[in-house]
Amino acid sequence: MTAYLLRRLAFMVPTLLGVSIVVFLFIRLIPGDIVVIMSGARGTLTPEQRASARHNLGLDRSLAVQYGDWLGHAVRGDFGDSLKTGRPIGPDLASRLPVTAELAIFAALIGTAIGLITGVIAALKHGTWTELAAQGVGLLGLSVPDFWLGTLFLLVASRYFHWYPGARYVSIFHRPGENLSIFILPALAVGIGLSASLMRITRSALLDVLGAGYVTTARAKGLRPRSVLWGHALKNAMIPVVTVLGLQLGYLLGGVVIVETVFNLPGVGRFTVDAISARDYPVVQAAVLLITFVVLVVSLIVDLLYAVLDPRITYGAPGP
Repeated sequence: MTAYLLRRLAFMVPTLLGVSIVVFLFIRLIPGDIVVIMSGARGTLTPEQRASARHNLGLDRSLAVQYGDWLGHAVRGDFGDSLKTGRPIGPDLASRLPVTAELAIFAALIGTAIGLITGVIAALKHGTWTELAAQGVGLLGLSVPDFWLGTLFLLVASRYFHWYPGARYVSIFHRPGENLSIFILPALAVGIGLSASLMRITRSALLDVLGAGYVTTARAKGLRPRSVLWGHALKNAMIPVVTVLGLQLGYLLGGVVIVETVFNLPGVGRFTVDAISARDYPVVQAAVLLITFVVLVVSLIVDLLYAVLDPRITYGAPGP
């Protein structure tokens, strides 16, 4: 197990390095110049003033030098300063990370609960209208974008229920009720898409397991249907479900980025979108690198869960 963990951690290094290079280059391919954007409200700069501003920001150096300088500081945990505000990026990211983490966890809990429950019902009601209805709802959930759902939830809540989610973030540790009112709609908007995928894979995996010999044996022994379902069938059907859940977490973070902007939540996603609009290169690089690292860690945790769900799975040394 230790050797496996060390290998996986070592593989994270080239992945993060590759992502950093791609983001560093691609963000600079977007049309627009941060110097022009920052000076938009003050009028047009002269060529001399623009060159001076680019020199002060370090943008007149070659891309290789800029990347090497940024990478050298990043490996020490220093992501530099924002080109737009001049503030250190690390503390700003750290202050926004709890908002994104709470929204992602809340959405994952909602999506997993809905997906597992509807998937189990669809499998148990195989061949009935209940299964067809669940599959139809699942297909709809996969087809509808998160931001559209979020916008629809806002319109319905304000128009028909005169309910407006809080405009300012409140910590769950200070005022839990107000915090829940802020996160319930965006978490639902992101979680519904996740639940649709989980429902379909749960239904398929459970149908396969329910026809297995050990489930038939458990029924022949006189065990109650509930015990057969929860004690034998569902646990063995969870491995593909956990796999899909791990893969969907990348999609989940992508949905969080857009939904944070829709609901005006001060998280990493909105921070990144604002930085892209302002061509604030160091902020975008740091935020994408952080999100990539989180996805890699979650993927590792999902792989380790396999051994918990199925003791036959071990992570020993690789074969010859």
